[in-house]
Amino acid sequence: MSGAAVATSGLTKTFGSQVAVDGLDLFVPSGSVYGFLGPNGSGKTTTIRMLLGLVTPTSGTVELLGEPMPARSGSVLPRVGSLVEGPAFHPYLSGRDNLFRLDAADRTTDPRTARRRVDAALERVGLLAAAAKRFRAYSLGMRQRLAIAAALLRDRDLLVLDEPTNGLDPQGTREVRSLVESLASEGTTVLVSSHLLSEVEQMCSHIGVMHVGRLVAQGSSGEVRAVTEPEATVETDAPEVAARIMRELGLSEVRVGSRSATGRLGGIAPEKVVAACVHEGVPVVGFRSGPPSLEDVFVALTGEGFDVSG
Repeated sequence: MSGAAVATSGLTKTFGSQVAVDGLDLFVPSGSVYGFLGPNGSGKTTTIRMLLGLVTPTSGTVELLGEPMPARSGSVLPRVGSLVEGPAFHPYLSGRDNLFRLDAADRTTDPRTARRRVDAALERVGLLAAAAKRFRAYSLGMRQRLAIAAALLRDRDLLVLDEPTNGLDPQGTREVRSLVESLASEGTTVLVSSHLLSEVEQMCSHIGVMHVGRLVAQGSSGEVRAVTEPEATVETDAPEVAARIMRELGLSEVRVGSRSATGRLGGIAPEKVVAACVHEGVPVVGFRSGPPSLEDVFVALTGEGFDVSG
């Protein structure tokens, strides 16, 4: 498809009688940061493995960077960096030597520039100071960083990251977000699968949501969030009273917190909620309205928490 870094049509994968991915039509625009979301077991990793040619689809087609896969994998995959299902390195080698070994296996790179490229990749993920340390002495977060560095040993047109912030502390998570944003600004398309919805919300321009093997929503971040109605939240010391007023006004799915009440506006003007609360003597400490959070959209689309899938 024109303008797509990743495009699939009817992509399906079955394991015996189990359908892991069902008729997937994925569209990742070139230059986007695409957040690939779904509960555990929804088919995200199986999809990513099919995109990279690691698993053969039962049916359907895959295009990466405008080329059919796996027919053109030899010319396409050198332009694609990936991190899938966690890092795997030689424990007795240093971080730098592990990257040298990976780089030597890539026949499309110039061995004369290996040192410069390896150190540049290590510096980009904040591991240059620990480059001489053996991999087995790396923390989980350092191992994850090294895996991202491996994906950046050469310039990439597409980067596919499966849970890139796994094991990282908040600072490391922010650094990965900054790295992804930096790569996108340079023209690299990034497809990132993550369970950290707040991070996806901050860095992704486009989102796809999987549920039980199917793509239930896809589009720009604004388009996906628009599938559910805007919400209004009243912050007050009398949340039960505020919730009653919201229901009387016609707001739906009203929820009561310890010091707030939230409901779906539908076609009701937000200012009517504030006016009605003040009229009935509810002390309004704060008020906000707008599109629901990505977490609320996710739950609305999948009907479940993030860590469970059928």
